[in-house]
Amino acid sequence: MTGDDQRAGADGHSNDDATDGDGLGTVHLVGSGPGDPELLTMKAARLIDEADVVLHDKLPGPEILEMIPAEKREDVGKRAGGEWTPQEYTNNRLVELAREGKDVVRLKGGDPFVFGRGGEEMEHLADNGIPFEVVPGITSAVAGAGAAGIPVTHRDHVSSVSFVTGHEDPTKDESAVDWDALAATGGTLVVLMGVGKLPLYTAELHEAGMAGDTPVALIERATWPDMRVATGTLDTIVDVRDEADIEPPAITVIGEVAATRDRVKGFLQGGGADAVAEAGADANPTSGGAGGDE
Repeated sequence: MTGDDQRAGADGHSNDDATDGDGLGTVHLVGSGPGDPELLTMKAARLIDEADVVLHDKLPGPEILEMIPAEKREDVGKRAGGEWTPQEYTNNRLVELAREGKDVVRLKGGDPFVFGRGGEEMEHLADNGIPFEVVPGITSAVAGAGAAGIPVTHRDHVSSVSFVTGHEDPTKDESAVDWDALAATGGTLVVLMGVGKLPLYTAELHEAGMAGDTPVALIERATWPDMRVATGTLDTIVDVRDEADIEPPAITVIGEVAATRDRVKGFLQGGGADAVAEAGADANPTSGGAGGDE
């Protein structure tokens, strides 16, 4: 990115009249992966270490957040009392810090551009003439399933995968998710941020013609030390969720590949596998706990 590019807004016009490009810090939009610190990229780890300030939410996971000195951490996720930091505040804070000459890491769970609002932040930075860098991370949409022994594609079962958010912008007039079309694809469906609305979209998929015995898995805190997995079917998974007390952050995997776990879990190593608590319609969950939403 050239100096001219860095000072250009989204409309291509210079923002030199708003702020001098000299002395600006850089904002790094960094993906932390699903939560295991060993799944951080080398570049992400280096930038976190070198940053003046790290703006983060809860999704990077406790072990990763503990690696960052408290004096340079700013939590822009969930606040006391269940309130959330408004996205507008985060956007403006990134600009403010960069204009102070700070090098900033905006640390996100998974990948910045997979339901992580990285696109919104990137555009805001460009509009304000702030230089930025995107550092991709391992998305939990794939890694979370993989850590639980579930491949999102499998040539014996499916050749396509769809990623969907279960938590859309509440200001939208209507959902942008076409559940009828997703049910008709026949591929794997991975829903992020979908624990709370599980009854809604499983009912939509059922009404759209998806078979009730379609395998479903819920993976809570994938790759974290207290990772948990619950399995069932489209017909049973809501009851399974409630009995197992599955809470965010978690992903939902719907499709034939979700049944793969049962065939391999006895040999699965790593990814917090030793701490995984099995839960199903006929199983008694053994661990729980609150978690931040995605």
